[in-house]
Amino acid sequence: MVNIITIDGPSGVGKGTLCQLLCEYTGYHFLDSGAIYRTLAYGALAQNLQPDDQAGLVALAEMLPVEFIDGKVLYKKEDISLSIRNEQVAGMASKIAALPEVRTALLQRQKDFAQSPGLVADGRDMGTVVFPQAKIKLFLTASAQVRAERRVNQLKNQGVTANIVQIIQDIVERDQRDASRSVAPLVPASDAIVIDTSELDIAQVFDNAKQILQKCGI
Repeated sequence: MVNIITIDGPSGVGKGTLCQLLCEYTGYHFLDSGAIYRTLAYGALAQNLQPDDQAGLVALAEMLPVEFIDGKVLYKKEDISLSIRNEQVAGMASKIAALPEVRTALLQRQKDFAQSPGLVADGRDMGTVVFPQAKIKLFLTASAQVRAERRVNQLKNQGVTANIVQIIQDIVERDQRDASRSVAPLVPASDAIVIDTSELDIAQVFDNAKQILQKCGI
């Protein structure tokens, strides 16, 4: 059986960085499920599909031309790694991810990433829906204020001016939408270990995760 480590939680809690470090530490493959949904949102926006266009979104999901190569996200061979990180794409991704038919269309594609020697899966329902059999399940969280500050700093580093009040509002609304959806809500798995990263730097989060892996023989 392939060892699977799931890292779930909302945006801005450090999941992506932790997953990269864990992949380097274990030599496991990486699944960024959020990038899959964001790529679908990017494609939907490019095609002017609306969040309620269920048939159009499912059709795009079933044939989504996404690739993960050398740490980059490619859509139709185009590098969209930065483009899928803006707030418009994030908001669209959150809306379409609430559609059961869309989630079903992308489910098997995500499962196929579980290959030897193992997998680190980053997402919102990795431990609850996609890989409920995972050996280790972590759920990262942090306050909306801290996550907004991290996002503002990230945007500043990219030369983009950001309104922290608006970002906090967007985060709160997205969290409520993700946690209250009827299918695969954003909640910790019953056997997940919750890590609050609000007052931890990434080195401390990684150290906590390594200790958990070592206790499980990884």
